[in-house]
Amino acid sequence: MADSDLEKTEQPTGRRLEQAREDGQVARSRELTTYVGLMAGGVGLWLMGSSLSQQLTKLMRDSLTLDTELAFHSELLLPHLHTLTQETLLAFAPLLLIMLAAALLSPLLLNGWLFTLKPLQPNLGKLDPIAGLARFFSTHSLMELLKAIAKAMIVGGIGTWAIWHNRDAVILLMAQPLSAAIPQLGGLMWGVFIAIMGGMLLIVAVDVPFTLYEHNKKLMMTKEEIRQEAKETEGNPEVKGRIRSMQREMARRRMMSEIPTADVVVTNPTHFSVALRYTESGMRAPVVVAKGSHLLAAKIREIASANGVPILEAPPLARALYKHTELGDSIPEALYTAVAEVLAYVYQLRRYRKGGGEQPLEPHDLPVPAELDPANSAQGIE
Repeated sequence: MADSDLEKTEQPTGRRLEQAREDGQVARSRELTTYVGLMAGGVGLWLMGSSLSQQLTKLMRDSLTLDTELAFHSELLLPHLHTLTQETLLAFAPLLLIMLAAALLSPLLLNGWLFTLKPLQPNLGKLDPIAGLARFFSTHSLMELLKAIAKAMIVGGIGTWAIWHNRDAVILLMAQPLSAAIPQLGGLMWGVFIAIMGGMLLIVAVDVPFTLYEHNKKLMMTKEEIRQEAKETEGNPEVKGRIRSMQREMARRRMMSEIPTADVVVTNPTHFSVALRYTESGMRAPVVVAKGSHLLAAKIREIASANGVPILEAPPLARALYKHTELGDSIPEALYTAVAEVLAYVYQLRRYRKGGGEQPLEPHDLPVPAELDPANSAQGIE
């Protein structure tokens, strides 16, 4: 087998992608998940900042206030701590729910909804230390390291620049009263947050296409895998060819068994043969029970002669019937008149064979429309 057939040069097929998805192998961007989570947290703080600040202030006041009853009754400290913890969780619950929803929904941006338990199944191959070292020193690990370094430099650089740019405002905070310093500090933090998120957006814009490329590259297939998949999904071409050959042979046998029941065989005289049958009860028009060309046409004539089926040489009619009908089809309406003359001749021939008398003459110059005769067209007949 050629080496090129074993190289992964082919794009993954739809079946390969579907199987990988069923196994939980989908493109995942950690940077996108992180970015969506941070954005959700930032938006949540912006929307709930006022109420959350009030609740935290109340919690701090309740926590730092010295209650004489608690000081002399230690058994009340644990219920008091439980109450404060519950109030803290309730205060942060909406923000935590928003961030949880963002973490769960962010993978949908790349892969849509996917639920599978296959990644949770035990796989001893993952415990192979040699394979682990290979993954550790792989190209993918190197790229992840480079991405981590680039992320640290971008985020750290933007954060440093934002703080340095606002250094005077940060120093002035120490000289302001607490009521004025806290809002100003919040504004500075929002500015730094927006700057950092802008830098992370750049990282996401690079990471997502790279992740999709790596995932697609991992699923690339060899030419041999493409051929093997085609055999599995569509069947072995050799077997399919054998089945089609057997089906054609069975159809030919059924066709040959119908020839003795035909009323007449119209021939070219050597290239084409078409057997017709007509029954007055149940048939609107004569039907084609057999047709063939060359050797098959000769076989049809042979069986017809052996069973006493009349054979009529009518080249234009034979060509038209062969071209414009299939097995079991009624003849076209444009050929009704020509076939009617043929059947009339056949019925007269039967009477002659049974009772004698004058032998009927074979019909000539049958009225076959020129447009139905392939000999009159540029395309001709195969």
